Amino acid sequence: MTLSFFDQFMSPTYLGIPLIAIALSLPWILYPKPTPRWLNNRLITLQGWFINRFTQQIFQPLSLGGHKWAALLASLMLFLITLNMLGLLPYTFTPTTQLSLNMAFAVPLWLATVIIGMRNQPTHALGHLLPEGTPTLLIPVLIIIETISLFIRPLALGVRLTANLTAGHLLIQLIATAAFVLLPLMPTVAILTAVLLFLLTLLEVAVAMIQAYVFVLLLSLYLQENV
Repeated sequence: MTLSFFDQFMSPTYLGIPLIAIALSLPWILYPKPTPRWLNNRLITLQGWFINRFTQQIFQPLSLGGHKWAALLASLMLFLITLNMLGLLPYTFTPTTQLSLNMAFAVPLWLATVIIGMRNQPTHALGHLLPEGTPTLLIPVLIIIETISLFIRPLALGVRLTANLTAGHLLIQLIATAAFVLLPLMPTVAILTAVLLFLLTLLEVAVAMIQAYVFVLLLSLYLQENV
């Protein structure tokens, strides 16, 4: 049976049971829990330093009302980075290549920021739909455009993460297949292709981290508009 390049994005099952739950639970298993000791080991110290730096950078522009989201967004950042990085290992499944999963993250969090804005400062939240100084004739058109752009935000969040990871995995598989095919025919070209594959893998590691950061950063920007 000839396998398609897109078979790697199918959710794995065993005896009819979907295994995506195991993939989603791995981040909670891998990260060590903080201990009540005065001195922690290097791994926990590095983990705490990373979380503190990330939280400081993301929430510095936000008002005090948005700081309640610190634990949620920091946990989401670690969760997405771990899923993206584990998906780069051979014979593993990347849950964040599924648009349904990414939309399940994006829609509730985006909707929560909108509801917070409508509840706490409705005039300011609705004011984003009409920029100040707009000519009278353009008011209906701009309101429609801004409303569409508001509702398209969660779709953009989910599609951006899905498309970047899917494209990277496809490129890695295509170049790896080309290297194996060219090895008996043109060894020199196959070695150059393998070097290109190594560089692309390093790029995908960076993309896996950057896309998780961008996802959380955009959510914090949406939150900043509504607190």
